[in-house]
Amino acid sequence: MRSWTGWWIVIAIMIVVDLYFFMAVRTVTQGSSDKTRMAVYTVYWSISAAAILTIVLFPFVQAMQTNVVFRNNVFAILVGLFFAKLLGSVFFLLDDIRRGGMWLMSKIFNNAGAHFTHNANNISRSSFLSWTGIVLGGGLFSTLLYGFSNKYNYSLRKVKLTFANLPASFKGLRVVHISDIHSGSFNDKAAVTRGVEMVLNAQPDLILFTGDLVNDRADEMKDYMDVFDKLKAPLGVYSTLGNHDYGDYTTWPSEQAKKDNLERLKQVHAELGWRLLMNEHVVLEKDEHKVALLGIENWSAFGSFPKYGKMSEAYPGTENYPFKILMSHDPSHWDAEVKVKYPDIDLMLSGHTHGMQFGLENPYFKWSPVQWFYKQWAGLYRDGRQLLYVNRGYGFIGYPGRVGIMPEVTLIELA
Repeated sequence: MRSWTGWWIVIAIMIVVDLYFFMAVRTVTQGSSDKTRMAVYTVYWSISAAAILTIVLFPFVQAMQTNVVFRNNVFAILVGLFFAKLLGSVFFLLDDIRRGGMWLMSKIFNNAGAHFTHNANNISRSSFLSWTGIVLGGGLFSTLLYGFSNKYNYSLRKVKLTFANLPASFKGLRVVHISDIHSGSFNDKAAVTRGVEMVLNAQPDLILFTGDLVNDRADEMKDYMDVFDKLKAPLGVYSTLGNHDYGDYTTWPSEQAKKDNLERLKQVHAELGWRLLMNEHVVLEKDEHKVALLGIENWSAFGSFPKYGKMSEAYPGTENYPFKILMSHDPSHWDAEVKVKYPDIDLMLSGHTHGMQFGLENPYFKWSPVQWFYKQWAGLYRDGRQLLYVNRGYGFIGYPGRVGIMPEVTLIELA
């Protein structure tokens, strides 16, 4: 009941934002002819009605949820329109605050005997602020549309990490870290293959995947098995599960169907030739030296995400190894448990955030709205001798694009 209440609240907010945005549209078209205004109003409300109807029907129409083209493009465009209108509404709100202030001042000074020429009813909307809101909202929407072209624009990021306690045989080890494939969102197999080729061209000694192979269902991998089974490395390919891999975000005919899906996904990892680590560790050997690689199921510090991970099962037996790498999907695990209870974990690898697939990055500046929720959300973080690397994600979900935060293949060289 609570989830449906939230859904209807979202729809109510959409309607309010549409009405509010329309006031600005009416302001900037007030000097136009009746025919032009009618055409603008008709187009505006036709699109708004279609968006609201789509959101209303989405939970009830299975085809909307499973059709990749609809989910990736139509739905994302409608959501993008909403956020564009929401941004524009910020400026309309500023205008209304201005108008409210002028109205209040007119009442105060009129009551004091002053003669204001403006009556409260004559305080009109500002065309400047209305145009500013519309232009910025339109700019955001255009930027999101442009980002559609970046969803397969893979970036190879090279990171060299130095550890005093790394065994000599592992110095120079090349580790490729990938995360968040989300195969259910893909619709361009050739483009996905180019990303896999980028991994192989990096000539890794070890490949580590930190979860979210699918959006919900194991069968999303059916068309991409022959792409990702090409991932090979001398020391192997190891993987963990992410929050989406459990099927928690879709409807199942029964609890058993959900369990069967998870079991099938585990088989998919095995068929790819990947060693799935489920709250356990393995020992990697190179010459006469050994290091421990731990992998846990999804564990998040946020209550809205599952805590399937069990460090209490993965860690025992690793105490005497001089160097430890932990694969844990959600970076909030680092602050919440790893640093507190396991200070000898040298390097943790995560994903999950995707950098929100939207932000700004350059050598001097990094920003994304996701940082309001995650302290560690993209790239390298250090606390004393412990390091965390958060991969920006190989795939995409929800928004079928990338703006500023490109899909990532990480090449980590240990030294």
